[in-house]
Amino acid sequence: MTIGILKDIASQCPPDSRLLGLDLGTKTIGLAVCDSRHSIATPIRTLIRKKFTLDIKDMQREIKEYNIRGYVLGLPLNMDGSEGPRCQSVRHFAEEMVRHPEVFGENPWIALWDERLSTSAVEDFLVETVDMRRTKRKQVIDALAAQHILQGALDYLTRA
Repeated sequence: MTIGILKDIASQCPPDSRLLGLDLGTKTIGLAVCDSRHSIATPIRTLIRKKFTLDIKDMQREIKEYNIRGYVLGLPLNMDGSEGPRCQSVRHFAEEMVRHPEVFGENPWIALWDERLSTSAVEDFLVETVDMRRTKRKQVIDALAAQHILQGALDYLTRA
């Protein structure tokens, strides 16, 4: 199994394969996917969280449809770079993913990517650039945050 900070496991990223980006919130999970060349991330949708087994069952459609071979999970570091309780929750989610090879594949590649301010960056964009109303923002913010996380990881991979 490969779970780790992206900079530590970048060389093990599955080549020529699509990756799924996840923005793991307490109430929702934003999903985004990239092309097989790892160049551009696209938001897919936002899941309403229930419990882990139901959440992964809900994700299974995208995993199969897009033939996902790796995962990028947003790691919500504190502003000083330290890890708080939310980081432990993300790490636990990643460990649980490994326990479900029927959904995530055998020995999935799971990268953790610093997501500090990803949701606020997306929200600022939607408010200032798109002038989107609050109710509409709520429907798209998590999938766009997942896209922001995944795109940041893809940009890092191309530089690494």
